[in-house]
Amino acid sequence: MAVTARSGNEDKPTIVFIHGWTCRRDYWAPQIKAVPDAFALLAPDLPGHGDTAAPDRANWSVESLADDVEQLVQDHAAGSVILVGHSMGGAVSLEAAARLGDRARGVILVDTFVIDYGGLDAETQEGIHQAFLDDFTGAIAGLVNDTSTDATPDSLKERLRQDMSSADPDWALPLWKSLLGWNPERAFQQIRCEVHAINGGLIPDSARKRWKDRMSETVIAEGGHFLQMEDPQGFNPHLVEAIRRYA
Repeated sequence: MAVTARSGNEDKPTIVFIHGWTCRRDYWAPQIKAVPDAFALLAPDLPGHGDTAAPDRANWSVESLADDVEQLVQDHAAGSVILVGHSMGGAVSLEAAARLGDRARGVILVDTFVIDYGGLDAETQEGIHQAFLDDFTGAIAGLVNDTSTDATPDSLKERLRQDMSSADPDWALPLWKSLLGWNPERAFQQIRCEVHAINGGLIPDSARKRWKDRMSETVIAEGGHFLQMEDPQGFNPHLVEAIRRYA
């Protein structure tokens, strides 16, 4: 995998940034600059995303990407890690934390539960997935619009529409289907660390009620789904505070 990496102090955990579906590692650029130099960093482009080619794999799923992140940590992180995941990256981070056991010091979710994971019935999942099968580019544009707020700059929305719609549907669609059907219950039962969510204003009440006992939460009420890119100066202090909590 293509990875942005930085070394740090041996007594500090490595911060692992995981981007969202059809996104890329440079979406974390403002956060990578904001994290104190004492912390080592890893920010991969997941398989198929950004500068990482899509491998020939039959199983495109949240779980398979978590396996990739686990291997990344095993290969490149000397000690414990704090996993930071945006959107789908949060799902991958939770699954990776379950695999990493005591090496996972904490998980920080960034607007991950904007999809009500565990609360979508099969018919709803199929309806959402079918829209992307029918018109991938159009559905991506709709997704960006639906997860934006007044705080989302037009320039960012255009960048997201272009970047995300350039993904290859051959891997993006089965991965999207896996994501819609993902249930975090097993990962929550297996992880040994605390979880904190930094959310914008779009998290559905049903998701918050379902998982409120599993994590603490900071809400940036005016933020859209890509809140870390919309207002890095407002977002980054919350991120650094959470990192220090688990460090």
